Amino acid sequence: MAADRIGASRFRNGMARLRTGATGAAVEVFAIRIAAAGFAYVAQVLMARLMGGTEYGIFAAIWVWIAILGHSATLGLSQGACRFLPADQTRGDEAAVRAYVFGGLAVTLATASAVALLGLALVWAEGSLLDGPYAAPLLVAALVLPLFALQDYCEGIARSQNWAVLAIAPPYLLRQGLIMAAMLLAVGLGAPAEARVAVLCTLVATGAAVAIQAGLLAMRLRRTLSAGPRRYEWRRWFRACLPIAASDLASAGFNFVDVVVLSLLASPATVGLYFAATRIQQFVVFVHFAATAATAQRFTAAHAAGDGAGLAALVRMQARLTLAATILVGIAVLAAAPLLLGLFGPEFRDSLPILAVLVAGSILASAFGPGEDLLNMLGGERLAALVTVAMLVLAAGLCLALVPVLGVLGAALGMALATTVRAIAMAGVAKSVHGLTTPVQLPSFGRNPR
Repeated sequence: MAADRIGASRFRNGMARLRTGATGAAVEVFAIRIAAAGFAYVAQVLMARLMGGTEYGIFAAIWVWIAILGHSATLGLSQGACRFLPADQTRGDEAAVRAYVFGGLAVTLATASAVALLGLALVWAEGSLLDGPYAAPLLVAALVLPLFALQDYCEGIARSQNWAVLAIAPPYLLRQGLIMAAMLLAVGLGAPAEARVAVLCTLVATGAAVAIQAGLLAMRLRRTLSAGPRRYEWRRWFRACLPIAASDLASAGFNFVDVVVLSLLASPATVGLYFAATRIQQFVVFVHFAATAATAQRFTAAHAAGDGAGLAALVRMQARLTLAATILVGIAVLAAAPLLLGLFGPEFRDSLPILAVLVAGSILASAFGPGEDLLNMLGGERLAALVTVAMLVLAAGLCLALVPVLGVLGAALGMALATTVRAIAMAGVAKSVHGLTTPVQLPSFGRNPR
């Protein structure tokens, strides 16, 4: 009995450290992402000022496709790392860990290269894009894609080990700073301030950032993971990761479907106007990203340890802190919006209503908690993928219906509605699958968290 009490005490202390570590990591990640958002904002302002509305709109459309395809090219192995590696390490299964790290790297590079080649083939078959202003940027973007995917995979591996700074700083801080520096240097040396030059600068910056991140990650892994045999479990991994990949593709499409629809229905200058608002909105979205980066792998660890009460407490903490931080950051962003938008150029101040609608959607969605994280980390990734695909269709339909009527504001309204509905759906599915209540509840209503 005494041994049981000691074991239980140690277990509770471990879960307390887990929750405390999650809070600290979330703050750490959020601080990095805010700094990265600052770098990204300055870089976008710089490019908008240098290139003008039309060229900036072309660059924005190209970047959207790099992000959509690059995040998806890992085939879900980046997200899956946060699910499989902590659980395997908890069981002491280092052979599976080693195999996942090296196998995922090979698959990511092969898939991203294949996607880039397929994309170029489709562009060549379509024909007209190679005769217009998108031709040169698209060709350079095909080189960026494998590097972008590799960095996304490195981020997932680092997150799985709770190395928050190594996971987040290179892609979101270093890369953004290098893009800005490369663009300034290129224009200073006489290069034209055009979209193709901006994408070329993105290629250089991404290559440098991923080289540094991969090198540091390899050094840390050598210290924590001994050399030895590898046991590849492709069926187990892909059974979970392919649905996550489908969800990632749908999520990336969901995040940028408004820009894609606008690029089909509006001029590049209008796309640039809208894209500027979305770049400022990222300050708000980063709150949820920081919470996910800090807690997703901890959901897996708590679940693997069999601590249902600790898991429920971690979910409640994440939901409440995320909502509070989202509201505070949203208010701050809207207060500073006239200045932030004006720096892009006088005409970009017209994006203020767009930004307000997008921020409102982010705040409403954050009230429904980490439903998607639970489904992806604990089982239910196929349902999460189905929900995301359905919401992508909803978002595209709303944008297509509202843009002709309300113009660029219609895209923002469609996205805000779809974002809120998606969060509600994820919360409902997580409740039905895992019995966990994810929406934020007042303490008086939180007597039965499961």
